[in-house]
Amino acid sequence: MFDLTGKTALVTGATGGIGGAIAEGLKACGATLIVTGSTMERASAAAERIGATPLAANLADRAQVDALAKAAEAAGPVDILVNCAGITRDGLLMRMKDEDFDTVIEVNLGAAFRLTKATIRGMMKRRWGRVINVGSVVGFGGSAGQANYASAKAGLVGFTKSVAREIANRGITANVVAPGYIRTAMTDVLSEEQRAAILASIPEGSVGTPEDVAAAVVYLASNEARYVTGQTLHVNGGMAMGF
Repeated sequence: MFDLTGKTALVTGATGGIGGAIAEGLKACGATLIVTGSTMERASAAAERIGATPLAANLADRAQVDALAKAAEAAGPVDILVNCAGITRDGLLMRMKDEDFDTVIEVNLGAAFRLTKATIRGMMKRRWGRVINVGSVVGFGGSAGQANYASAKAGLVGFTKSVAREIANRGITANVVAPGYIRTAMTDVLSEEQRAAILASIPEGSVGTPEDVAAAVVYLASNEARYVTGQTLHVNGGMAMGF
């Protein structure tokens, strides 16, 4: 089950906790990995740990994203695209700077658009492919101080559904995995009071791990998920059940 032998996966944000776990999960199922980081130093460190080809790009720079797509196709071609890279620039709406809004949208949503557009052409020719976008529970319920991040993650859902409708008859699926509260460097900055409040809202009673998210991505990348497209798989311990 979940045999990805012969498939090449591009995972953005593999230098982070969730992205790294996703890359390792796909690798364990036989996939060949291409991983990215904001610098070649960071990408190479992740690649060495996982056993992958490293590529670097500043995802806020459209020219670098386009160059990344070309390099990945040349190294691949790419059969499985996992758009996991993301950043936050939190702040209340009244105080949020335009550049903080724009940069978060560009990295979290714009880069996914550009990489998907560049890689599905080859997938369509081969009549097999997987596009998996890593969203967030915040994209469904919102979060005070994260108007930019929530907008980007909500946008990923609409984007993914539209892509799924366009490419479903070519043997390609497009789905979202939406993590809830997962222990990563991004969540480690929260105060103890914030963590306690979040934990109290999770019926399962514990914090998720990057491996929990990776398992969902591996499933959606597999042949076993061939009939699942345009969907959001929530990984949040029951934190949000109405979406």
